[in-house]
Amino acid sequence: MTMHLPLLTTFSQLIILISCYLMLSVNVLAQSEKLEIFEESADVGSPKLSGSAEYDAATQTYTVRGAGYNIWFKRDEFHYVYQKQRGDFVATAHFEFIGEGVDLHRKTGWMIRESLADTAVHISAVAHGDGLTVLQWRPEPGASMRDPEDEIFFPEKHLAILQLERKGAVITMRVANEGKPLQLVGSHTIDRLPDEICLGVFVCSHNPDVIEEATIREVQIDE
Repeated sequence: MTMHLPLLTTFSQLIILISCYLMLSVNVLAQSEKLEIFEESADVGSPKLSGSAEYDAATQTYTVRGAGYNIWFKRDEFHYVYQKQRGDFVATAHFEFIGEGVDLHRKTGWMIRESLADTAVHISAVAHGDGLTVLQWRPEPGASMRDPEDEIFFPEKHLAILQLERKGAVITMRVANEGKPLQLVGSHTIDRLPDEICLGVFVCSHNPDVIEEATIREVQIDE
């Protein structure tokens, strides 16, 4: 019996290892199913408070929570729910903040990003807490975001449906309210984006000490 004990111990350890691996696999699978069409949920720029995301299959709604000082200047902080995407596409969804919020410049919307680096080239269709809707971008890695006079604003506020379309290097933003036709905000050509980019939805609180929350539903990505 003494001679067989080490083999038994090794076998027991192997069973434990396999069980742990299976549990981890189930958790990874559950997270993938939970995010539905998106692949990952991650903080960009190491915000002080960690964000999170969950998907309710019954209502087909994402709830995204994010902190972060801003998506501006030469670097960004926010929570991102995204997938890798190639070629041309049209991404549409309904966005709604939860609660009154702390900062009027909290942000949610669609984002096309070259990478998860906090200084990455990106272009975004953004809804602000005060109702402002705007197409904004960073043209070069580590460059400052474009000044307000270079951004593309929509004259009306509090538009719930945001759409972002890619055709080659041309990115177009459209907006609408429930039951209304989409209206053009504007387009911008951004040459630095590779063919494969990150495409997803985001929340930034515009306050490093606060987590803001938004619901995102009717998500559709057409290629």
